Amino acid sequence: MWPSSLLPAAAVLYPPPASVFVTAMSVVSFASLASAGLSELRGEHMAYSKFWHVVSGQQKPSAGAGGPLLSSRDGMLLAYVPALLAAAASFALPGAVQGLRAQILASALAVHFLKRVLEVLFIHRYSGNMPLNTALPISSSYLLSTITMIYAQHLTVGLPDPSTDLLYIGVLLFVVGIAGNFYHHYLLSQLRKGGDGDKEYKIPRGGLFELVTCPHYLFEITGFFGFAMISQTVYALAMASGTAGYLIGRSFATRRWYKTKFEEFPAGIKALVPYIL
Repeated sequence: MWPSSLLPAAAVLYPPPASVFVTAMSVVSFASLASAGLSELRGEHMAYSKFWHVVSGQQKPSAGAGGPLLSSRDGMLLAYVPALLAAAASFALPGAVQGLRAQILASALAVHFLKRVLEVLFIHRYSGNMPLNTALPISSSYLLSTITMIYAQHLTVGLPDPSTDLLYIGVLLFVVGIAGNFYHHYLLSQLRKGGDGDKEYKIPRGGLFELVTCPHYLFEITGFFGFAMISQTVYALAMASGTAGYLIGRSFATRRWYKTKFEEFPAGIKALVPYIL
């Protein structure tokens, strides 16, 4: 049950589960993602994406302390495929996905990671490498967060529903988020029409790139709050809030790099939210 001081949360969230694991994961997920966002603001970047080397000014990773090197494409596939398989497999596990809300959540997670896998295979352009020791923690994080979100939903079976049903608003947000994210990823891919060998960076154009540096992150955040509204669990909200904190930091870091790299970068373009942030 909710503490008396937090009763208003009962209108939109299921009661916190009697699970030490889910409670710990809620705290750790939010704190680690928010901390990563602060690190981005300070210029400390993960060896995560194709922007890492240019935004951070760090040298390309080499085999050694980071373990064997994977191509960036293989590294990102390793990051996303296990989470996709876990979301899909939840439907085959007896009793794991019960009720419409849980079915929609697991389906949305599967669609989210399937989209990421397809983008890695057919949309994104890569030119660098990723240490295996970087890819494995990212993969483990996505896998664990997917399992935990589905498990946290499973623990709501038999609990009173929140008085405000956000399920269908969440579905709408998820669809808007995944569509907008895909569209702006496609626009980014068009900057490197020469294929994976094209390493020249350009100022993105089209869509919300005319107003913000990272509209793909804005829609990613939208999609995660879609998950939170579909689920209406504390864990899903913690993940969405932590993801927002991380991507806010990353978008500011990216905008800072564009301003230093391109003298003609428009001063009026914000980092994440048009006209505001």
